[in-house]
Amino acid sequence: ARRHLRMCHVALLVMDATEGVLSADSTIAGYAHEEGRAIILVVNKWDAIKERNRKKFLEQIHERLKFLDYAPVVFISALTGQGTPALFSLIRKGFEAASRRIGTGELNRFVDTLRWEFRPKIKYLTQASIRPPTFVIFTDRTGTGKLHFSAERNLANRLREKFDFAGAPVVVKTKRAE
Repeated sequence: ARRHLRMCHVALLVMDATEGVLSADSTIAGYAHEEGRAIILVVNKWDAIKERNRKKFLEQIHERLKFLDYAPVVFISALTGQGTPALFSLIRKGFEAASRRIGTGELNRFVDTLRWEFRPKIKYLTQASIRPPTFVIFTDRTGTGKLHFSAERNLANRLREKFDFAGAPVVVKTKRAE
């Protein structure tokens, strides 16, 4: 699984609806996240479930795979083909999101609109790479210059919302401006 994840751009984590989210699913999802791959959570055999409660199954996914809150979920049946057309558009969107590059000027205008209540303050922001989208924050000289992990996660979520990085992990790195 790890070798294939290193070779792909978009990972499809296929889960069996009749079994729920297994620990093996969590492990492979963690590998995909660590590799920085765009991820789509695919729930197969949805037609085999008697009580089709999507909300309940989504709660189970979000409880067990908290770190993949950015990944879209699609319910399919490989047997009947139900839901599979949506899968192909999600793959395309995931690849495009992971490959998206945002200019430094646009990122800094975005930073100006943030209500940033964390320390240290952001001086400017730039995108260092794609697949996964990686951003470097340059902070003021107070303290260590490092952001608390919750501030990094907050910024990653705001970037994902603003620039539509749905399905793609967003990496935030911090440097102190000299």
